[in-house]
Amino acid sequence: QVQLVESGGGLVQPGGSLRLSCSASGATLDYYAIGWFRRAPGKEREAVASISAPDSATDDNTYYADSVKGRFTISADNAKNTVYLQMDSLRPEDTAVYYCAAGGAYTYLTNTRRVEYWGQGTQVTVAS
Repeated sequence: QVQLVESGGGLVQPGGSLRLSCSASGATLDYYAIGWFRRAPGKEREAVASISAPDSATDDNTYYADSVKGRFTISADNAKNTVYLQMDSLRPEDTAVYYCAAGGAYTYLTNTRRVEYWGQGTQVTVAS
């Protein structure tokens, strides 16, 4: 059983930056792909970024949704069992609840069906 706890959300002006953290307990993340998802008001939960497990054979260990490419960066500190999402050049349309997720059966978490474990979510609001 993996427990995921997000932190780092808040209110930021357009063009600003935030860094979200996802701390895991209960199991090492070495064998899980980790993803960040978000759900905006009135919309379905969508994948934002994902990073593959360290033992994955893939050459490119990250996935990004087109809407965040070049602005968001996902990274992992396996020694701390923590995954980060650096969000730069934030836009009002990035406003959502952001969720950390883990799944062991896929290289990337590109949709909710691949997720085994969810965090509780953290609110990100981009407004002036």
